[in-house]
Amino acid sequence: MTGPHPPVRTGAEAQELGWAALVVPMKNEIRILLLEDNATDADLVRHELREGGFSYRLECVDNRAAFIQQIKKRPPDLVLSDFSLPSIDGYEALALAQEKCPDAPFIFVTGTLGEEVAIETLKKGATDYVLKQRLTRLVPSIHRALREARERIERRRAEEQLRESHKQLRSLSVYLQHVREEERTRIAREVHDELGQALTGLKLRLTWLMSHLPRHLKELHEKTCSMAEGIDETIHSVRRIATELRPGLLDTVGLLAAIEWQANLFQRQTGLQCRVKAAIKERLFDQDLNTAFFRIFQETLTNVIRHAHATRVEVRLAEVGNHVTLEVKDNGRGISEAELHNTKSIGLLGMRERAALLGGELRVRGQPGKGTTVSVRIPRPVAKPSAKCNENSHHRRSRRSKARLKINPR
Repeated sequence: MTGPHPPVRTGAEAQELGWAALVVPMKNEIRILLLEDNATDADLVRHELREGGFSYRLECVDNRAAFIQQIKKRPPDLVLSDFSLPSIDGYEALALAQEKCPDAPFIFVTGTLGEEVAIETLKKGATDYVLKQRLTRLVPSIHRALREARERIERRRAEEQLRESHKQLRSLSVYLQHVREEERTRIAREVHDELGQALTGLKLRLTWLMSHLPRHLKELHEKTCSMAEGIDETIHSVRRIATELRPGLLDTVGLLAAIEWQANLFQRQTGLQCRVKAAIKERLFDQDLNTAFFRIFQETLTNVIRHAHATRVEVRLAEVGNHVTLEVKDNGRGISEAELHNTKSIGLLGMRERAALLGGELRVRGQPGKGTTVSVRIPRPVAKPSAKCNENSHHRRSRRSKARLKINPR
């Protein structure tokens, strides 16, 4: 049954009915399922709906079978139900509606409903209840229920879009991390191999030239020796730059060796003590895992230099169950709460994101005057076929070893 389209009520007319704030009629036709076995009560409900200015299509059923059939046939936008019928009670009708059309508001329209029962229906998920003796409450109750239902649907849609957007951003972040590491590896290899080879060739030609210079030309001998020393320094710089871009140890020897190398380099450059303790069974982890831990460790040491004012750094790498953990603790001033929650702290955000991309977590704790502790915990990935991993490792190792031979002039 389709309701008519009466004119919009004036504010005064609406206020007389007690719903002045809800005078705007529904723009779209709503489908209403009414579960009622009393024809007179059903007509009273229709009358209130017409008076309320709704554009609606109402289906009235009076038993359990017909109720289930209507819900399955075409889920309604709104369910109005008596509480007590011979073939079905209100709780069962509510449960069926929640299962088949969970977004549709469910309002009990009943003759008598005790306070305890009314509270229980609301706890079980009913939207509202209206007594048949006070049907003037039905229209504002429906307006409120439909408005809240629309808001829930829109909020859920927005949350789904937000989750999808976050998922896409995570995927993009993973892709960018891979691209950046691959680019670092490529540049490091080219710098190490191509530039190193060119410098080595130049050193060899200069050595040949030195051996063929007349002995009495001391000034030329001194000049060529100085040039040879300059080439050696450049070769060392090339090796350092290539290693900083992507340490070969990380791919060939493993995470622990790379962390120990970085700790030693940090100690030499800063003069700060940096001790590494390890409790790991396996030397070679997944490449993504190695990269995440190593980059987080590098960023942590950078923060120690810039902000901590520390004199000592303690590092612990361990395996705990199916997780790999890294803890870096300094004895500096201790990071503050304001610094922890500073949205402009790109370093901390990047560290957290690296860990999160692999399903891990990063925690930073600071104690004033006692230092800062950075803890990283990342699950170990499912093991990949060993043949492929070995092939990649040998490939990297052979490229690196050849490059080292080319650069070393001795």
